[in-house]
Amino acid sequence: MDGKQIVSSLDQILQWIMRLAILNGLWFLFSFRGLFLAGVFPTTVAALGMARKWIMGNDEIHIFRTFKEIYKQEFKNANLLGWVLTIIGIVLYLNYRVMLNTADLLFIIPFAFYLLVFFYTIIALWSFPLMAHYEAAWYQHVKNAFILGISKIHYTLLLGMVIFIVLYISLEIPAFIIFFSIAIGLSGCMWVAMQVFNKLDKS
Repeated sequence: MDGKQIVSSLDQILQWIMRLAILNGLWFLFSFRGLFLAGVFPTTVAALGMARKWIMGNDEIHIFRTFKEIYKQEFKNANLLGWVLTIIGIVLYLNYRVMLNTADLLFIIPFAFYLLVFFYTIIALWSFPLMAHYEAAWYQHVKNAFILGISKIHYTLLLGMVIFIVLYISLEIPAFIIFFSIAIGLSGCMWVAMQVFNKLDKS
């Protein structure tokens, strides 16, 4: 590798570091803008949408303008999806607390509960990448997330692994959260999801 190739490679690496840092900052900025309660879900879809465009080769787009456009476009759907999943998650957690404090449960009850948690996790993992890639109502994304997550279980496990690795690094290096963790985690999830979406789009 000659000097020009080394400089070119370093330039590309620095560009990607800058893009990810900016994307991470935009996630926090727009989440705070929506007071988190109304901002975190459309902001997450916007970040996934940006990652999608980069993965598809559109890496020269204006980051702030494109992010804002996706945020506004998906604001309603993303919040509906996000809050439905949040409420279901709270209900599942409350049921878990009740189970802990209840003796002599039939085996089928905790089995059914953990099966529901498994299905819920699959839907939560796939719904937002689906929303970033396809146009549909939020409840259609939920249905498709369940079908896709079950039928492509190895990719579902890979999505979970990406999130686990990013969370582990973030806990070990808290500064990573401020600059990169959200952007890298969502970009990694979108890359995994795009491996499936590209095959579906071509079939």
